Amino acid sequence: MKPLLFRIPKTETESFRVQVDDIPHFYDTLHFHPEWQITLMLESTGTQFVGDNVDRFQPFDLYFLGSNLPHVFRNDAEYYSEKLRAHSVSVYFRGDILGETFFDIPETQHLKTLLTEASRGFRIRNQQANALTGLVQSIAHKKGFEKLLTFLEILNAIWASTAKEYLSSIAYQGTLKETDNQRINDVFEFLMRNYERDVSLDEVANIANMTTNAFCRFFKLRTRRTFSEFLNDIRIGHACRMLQSGNMSVLEVCFANGFNNVSNFNRQFKNRTQLTPSAYLRKYHAGSLR
Repeated sequence: MKPLLFRIPKTETESFRVQVDDIPHFYDTLHFHPEWQITLMLESTGTQFVGDNVDRFQPFDLYFLGSNLPHVFRNDAEYYSEKLRAHSVSVYFRGDILGETFFDIPETQHLKTLLTEASRGFRIRNQQANALTGLVQSIAHKKGFEKLLTFLEILNAIWASTAKEYLSSIAYQGTLKETDNQRINDVFEFLMRNYERDVSLDEVANIANMTTNAFCRFFKLRTRRTFSEFLNDIRIGHACRMLQSGNMSVLEVCFANGFNNVSNFNRQFKNRTQLTPSAYLRKYHAGSLR
């Protein structure tokens, strides 16, 4: 499906919306909306797609997404079959939340810059709860003027953070043709459901209703990755999750994620994590990767 225009519900008693999700899995369709979005992940893991960026998300990741930036947070497969919870706190707001000129005054120029930077989307990775995550969590319990002050504190704290990672590339064009958006979402959905098995380039090109050569050019332009790089990114992300659980050997994880031999799995894993699967397993369970 194409990215959907998602309408954020809002009442006459609030100028911006705070939403707490505690559900089996997050909304899993690529979508966009005119509001800026701040989302703190509290529980659950999965794969995020923001503009032309694909990566894993995990607890305490904080996202700031600009207006009309296509995105989706798709939970791992177990969230669709087991009794797990996807828990997050999100803040949705418009650029004119405090009037059309509020972000033009000298005291808020830095926040105006922050909103501009969010057009690419960025993430702050937090390994554990801290002052910033606590601030975002607290806004769900605030009302009236205190809620507004907390919102401004959150913006200021995000601006001051030195850990912001940009997600979508500068060259990303969010206003693709409707057919292009539909293709990329169809491919994304297909790979998320089939990454565990051998997936051919011809098969995926057919999903996109394109020739193989045309699909390769289109996909590289849209995601900044070749198809095989993209697929391996998804597989290695899930492999890390499986290794963290401690319930499977490296060999079992290798074949459970669509790799046909251990040497290729080791190579692809090290390319993305700078560690072999065995070294990753040891470091994680020793606590040095948390």
